[in-house]
This record gives sequence, structure tokens and C-alpha cells, in this order.
Amino acid sequence: MKNITFIILFFYISFSQAQQSVARDWNEMTLTAIRADFARPTVHARNLFHTSVLMYDAWAIFDSQAKTVFLGKNYGGYNCSFNGIATPADINAARHEVISFAMFRLLNHRFQNSPGGIDLLNEFETLFTSYGYDPNFTSTDYSTNSYAALGNYMASEMIAFGLQDYSNEQNNYANQFYGPVNSPLILENYYETNDIDPNRWQPLAFDVFVDQSGNEYPLNTPSFLSPEWGHVTPFSLSQDDLQILNNGFDSYVYNDPGAPAYIQNSNEDGISDPYKWNFALVAAWSSHLDPNDPTLVDISPGAIGNYDLNNFPETFTEYQAFYDFTNGGDASTGHTVNPKTGLAYTPQMVKRSDYARVLAEFWADGPDSETPPGHWFTVLNYVSDHPSVEKKIAGIGAIVSDLEWDVKAYLTLGGAMHDAAINTWGIKGYYDYTRPISAIRYMAGKGQSTDASLPSYDPHGLPLIDGLIELIDSSDPLSGENNENLNRIKIMSWKGPDFITDPTTDTAGVDWIMGTHWWPYQRGTFVTPPFAGYLSGHSTFSRAAAEVMTQFTGDSFFPDGMGTFDITQNDFLVFETGPTQSFTLQWATYQDASDQTSLSRIWGGIHPPEDDIKGRIIGDKIGNEAFNLAITYFDGTLNTPTIEAQSPVTIYPIPFKNDVHISSTKVYNVTIYTLEGKLILKTQLQAGDNAINATNLDSGLYFAKFNSKKNESSFIKKIIKY
Repeated sequence: MKNITFIILFFYISFSQAQQSVARDWNEMTLTAIRADFARPTVHARNLFHTSVLMYDAWAIFDSQAKTVFLGKNYGGYNCSFNGIATPADINAARHEVISFAMFRLLNHRFQNSPGGIDLLNEFETLFTSYGYDPNFTSTDYSTNSYAALGNYMASEMIAFGLQDYSNEQNNYANQFYGPVNSPLILENYYETNDIDPNRWQPLAFDVFVDQSGNEYPLNTPSFLSPEWGHVTPFSLSQDDLQILNNGFDSYVYNDPGAPAYIQNSNEDGISDPYKWNFALVAAWSSHLDPNDPTLVDISPGAIGNYDLNNFPETFTEYQAFYDFTNGGDASTGHTVNPKTGLAYTPQMVKRSDYARVLAEFWADGPDSETPPGHWFTVLNYVSDHPSVEKKIAGIGAIVSDLEWDVKAYLTLGGAMHDAAINTWGIKGYYDYTRPISAIRYMAGKGQSTDASLPSYDPHGLPLIDGLIELIDSSDPLSGENNENLNRIKIMSWKGPDFITDPTTDTAGVDWIMGTHWWPYQRGTFVTPPFAGYLSGHSTFSRAAAEVMTQFTGDSFFPDGMGTFDITQNDFLVFETGPTQSFTLQWATYQDASDQTSLSRIWGGIHPPEDDIKGRIIGDKIGNEAFNLAITYFDGTLNTPTIEAQSPVTIYPIPFKNDVHISSTKVYNVTIYTLEGKLILKTQLQAGDNAINATNLDSGLYFAKFNSKKNESSFIKKIIKY
């Protein structure tokens, strides 16, 4: 129910428009195909990027300024030759035809073996023939100036490229080198949890495994998804940020964040061990999921969000201050006013249990998932359809057509999502880090690490915390008929899927449970995604998408200062019934939505804080790099086609207080704009270091556009003043 509602909400505005672009039609079809396929974020980030490249190139070949990304270029070592084609009498019709043939062929290839295969292929053909095109026309010989043949050719070249981009598509993306060090966790075996390396990922053994798209897997122990994905050809990731590391096989790791917190042999103070604190926090937030808990929280943009990326925690002490261990949430304080209306955001008091459960399902994408990369494409489409949006690239210049807006937006977001998958899964494959279900059950099986004078002491045990993690005594109902569980660990937590018979009517609730019985807030046939935790894909994808949305629209805020999604009482949750009241999810900025995504994974029991922050930081970098590279394609200023983003200027410090320094390789004319597109400064840079006095600027985000003296190149950079 959740995702059907989401699709209707986000697409209602779209379909109510008089017309939408052909690129939008095919993007919607791609998202439909992803929802019907296996839930593979890496694979579908790649699908979204490759489809976006085809649509953008089909537009760009008929533009006098723009440059193609793939067609006629050597991209990632693959040479896609192009001999040119006659300029059409009707450019819009030609673009429509090239896009449709290219997308029809590529989608048929990529989704032919999908669980929804036959139905999907029929849907592709229905859309294709609705335009009046012939699916039996398969020629790739565009020398006759056939735009249909050119579309077929572009798809065939992308298919060929995809068979040598190190994704191993030809073998259904199977792992070639990786193997887990831990034996599978048998989910219903609640006692034998100790014989593992607690720092490494552990497969899960199910009676039946059903992925997030609702597809039943043929194997009941899913293997690690895409641990070798770091080698896949990226969009804007730089070789300067790449290391080839080895943890049993060569791992291609961009933007290496360093190792996560590994378990310590605690000396009677387990909560001071960052590893134990991280996973104990996940258990603590799981206690917030009781629908009978009356605790209320204000979920309006006036109370949450608006946290400065530059103040994210780095040390363990800073992590402890950033996350509210006991009550949930983070250190953000919200926005004073809605900048679009000048009015304060209206408070919205909601049960914390409803809010946390809804977030866990909403951002997880549920059983009908388009996966996190696709989810952000639906957000992009929602924003693009908003009547308040002026379709100006980066918020400046002339208003562009729907088609130009869509192909440029899809390329930028697609590139960022693809790079986020490559970067994140390269890290996941190398560090191979544990998930909460393995870590919490392991430590609970060991005992407690707080006091050696108490029973069940073990340096690898959970820290004792009154009201949250305690020892079972003889008077406890959990002790068992013969006190067989005496002195074992118990946790105050969501009770798990064993307590849900009918998810349309039942809730599991929160109570004391055996620590080795701990479950994430997920379906019992899914439990946890089948790949390592560190780093969080949701944090990286979402922050990268938020940066793209901010830069591409030229505004950090949603249209009219707030994005919304309505939640209906007892008609949203899938894991169990709920929520107990209707309310509206609200986000002032794209970054607020991104940060909410990150917190949702902690409440859902999927990630500890350790997985989160570094993902946000890397995502921010990826989103900016993808946008900066995309702009050079749009403006035709990319002198040497490359998959790397090389900048001729360096801006520091970021953020700046009084003077901003710009180190440049040559002379540039610089214009600085507000997010709303207001010109506030014009100057000229000389080669070398330049200091610009900006004491008169208000704190905030600005865009600086650089034009070379002879106007042969231009690009846009983001600058921040605090």
C-alpha cells in the first residue's frame, strides 16, 4: 500500500499536466521496470545512469553548444564511434524518435530476465507503439539518416559498453572473487551466535527470503550484493581519489573513509567502546517503536533539519553529542522561517513511535521498491512538476523546455547515483563490516561488558544500561521454566516479526526480549539487506541526490519552501499495521530529506551511526562533482571528453568567513549569484591566488560562475559563507 500511495502522490501532478516530455515517459517506464525487478541498488543506479546518458546524448547531438557524454566519445576505455547525421527538419521529432528507439532497445535488453519480464516487455512495447513506432525496425545503419536506426545504434553501443564496464552484467552481475568469512546466521537459532568475527559481515539464512521489491529468491541465504562494484566505470569519480586495496581480492575504493569502529576488549566499561555504543544506540532506538507509547515529537521543519554539513561529527565524543541516544534524532534545530513565505513553519506534534516506524518504511522503499536511487528520481520528478519551479539550469539563465530540463536533470542525478553506488559498494566490499542484527545478537550471546563482579561478564558483551539492556534474574518471566535463561541479556526493544501474524491488523510492540532474539524493524522474510553495512548506501545516495537537487534547481529548498508526503492512519505501514494517526512528512530542504533518510535506517535497525555520517560526507562530494561535470557537457566546455572531473580552480576555505580565496590556472571572469539567481558580485580572477572580500555577504550558499577570458570554457562552483 505504501509505495502505491507514494507513486500516486508523486505522479498525480505529472499526469495532470497537459504534456510531459518523452524523456519523462521513458524515465517513468524505467522506474516501473526497477520496481518489478530484483531490488539491486547498484544495478539500478547503473540502469538509471545509462538510460539517462542515452536520452541526454539524443538531445545533445542536435544542440549547437552541448557535448555528448557517450556517443562519438571514448568513454571509460570504450570507443563509441559516430559519423554524424543530417540535421532534421523537425529537431523535436528527431529527438523523440532517437530517445524512444534507444530506450526501447536498452530496457528490453536490461530487463528481459526480470521477475516481471514478460509483463514489462509488453509495457515497453505499449509505450513505444503508442508513439507510432515500429518495434520490428531493428536496423542500426544510421548512414541513411534514419533517426530510428540511430536510436537502435546508440542502444547497441551502450549494451556493448555495459558488457565490459566491470559490472559482470553478462554473468548476471555475479561476484567473482568475494567470499564471506562468517558462516550464515540462522535467524531462528537464538542461542548459537558467538562463533563469528563480529567485525565482518555475516550472511543470513532464511526459510524464505523476499527482497524489498517483493521477489522471492531461489536461495534462502542471499550472497553479498556487488562487493566488487568499485571497479565499475563511473561518471565523475576521480582517479585521484581511487585506491586499489586488498582484503582477499582487489577492491577499488574511492574516497576511502578509513576503517569503521572495531570491537574492543572492554575493561568493565562497555559503553565507552565506540563499537558497543553504536550498536547499543540501534537497540535503544528500537525501543521507540511501540504504538502505545504516548511520547510526542514535533516533526515540522521548524523543529528538525537545517544541520550544517561542515559541523558533522568526527570524533567519538562528537558522535555522542550529535545523536540523541535516549530519545532518538539528531542535533538539528530546524528552520526559523520558511524563506518563501516569510512565515514560521507550523508545529506538527506526532507520536514518536508513528514517526519512527513510518520513516523506517518510507525511506526503505518497501516491498514495491524502486530502490534508493530510483526513489530520488521520483522526488526529482515531483519537484519538476511543481508549478512554482522555474526550469532554469542551476537557477540562472533562460527557462528551458521540459525535454531539455529532464534530460539534463536525469543525466546529473543519474551520474551522481551511479557514482554513489560505485563509491559505497567499493567501501562495503573492502571493509566487509557487520550489520546490527549480527553485532547485537553476538554481543548479547557473550553477556555484559560493564561489571566483572556481575554474572555473564565478557569483554565482548553488551553494555548494561538501566531500562534498556539488563541481566535476566530469577523473577523475570524471561528466565524460563527451569531458569535456563538466568543471567542472560535482555533488551527493551521491538519484539520482532514472530509477534505479527497478520500485518494488516497486528503490531509487535515493544517489551523485554532475549538479547539474542533481537530483530531490526523489518519483515521477517527480509530482515537486513544482503550486503555489508559500512557505509550506508541510503546516506550516500540521499546526500548526493540532495546536492544535485540543490545545485540543479539553484535552490536548497523544496518549491514553496516545503516538500510533503501525506501519511494515512492505519493505511501506510507494511511490516505491521499503522500508524495510529494521520500526519504529513515535511522537508524544508533537500538536505533535510536526506538527513531524515539517514536517521530512518537507524530506527529501522539497519545501520548504526558509524555507517551514516561518512556516507553523508562522501555523498555531498559526489553530488557536487557530478553536477560540476554535467555542467561542462551542457555548456560544451568539456575540452577533452573524460569521466573525471578536473577543476581549473580551487576555492578555500569552505566555508569562508570574510575573504574567499580562489586559486586559478588562468584568467576568469567571475559572477556570483544567490540561490534565487540574483547577481551580487562581478570580478575578474588572475592566474594564481585571488582573495575576494565578501564581508558584505550574508551567511548562506552561493553559486559562482566562471567564464574564461575568451569564453571558450565556463563552469559553476558552489561557495558557502558562515
